[in-house]
Amino acid sequence: MSRVTIIEDAQFQAEVLSADKPVLVYFWAAWCGPCRLMAPIIDGLADGYGDRLKVVKMEVDPNPDTVSKCRVEGVPAFRLFKAGEIIETSEGAVPKQKLEEMLAPHLG
Repeated sequence: MSRVTIIEDAQFQAEVLSADKPVLVYFWAAWCGPCRLMAPIIDGLADGYGDRLKVVKMEVDPNPDTVSKCRVEGVPAFRLFKAGEIIETSEGAVPKQKLEEMLAPHLG
């Protein structure tokens, strides 16, 4: 069972901005082919980092407020939050290794 939490605009404050550990937000869309390729990688990161990282998924189309606030211009997109602030960003489909390199300095 995946540790990925699916959220919407209304949950963003509580699930991401108020989280007590780093949060990787994965922005995706149902119509996005590369997003489907990234899904198992996201699940693997959530399972692999366990208690050190929270991973959430947000579909872009029904959640325009958060998408705008996070300046998401394309999908898939990734935003790493720590203490309520964006500390890393990535756009487009990327290998798992690239995401791990982005996460590593922030997970201790």
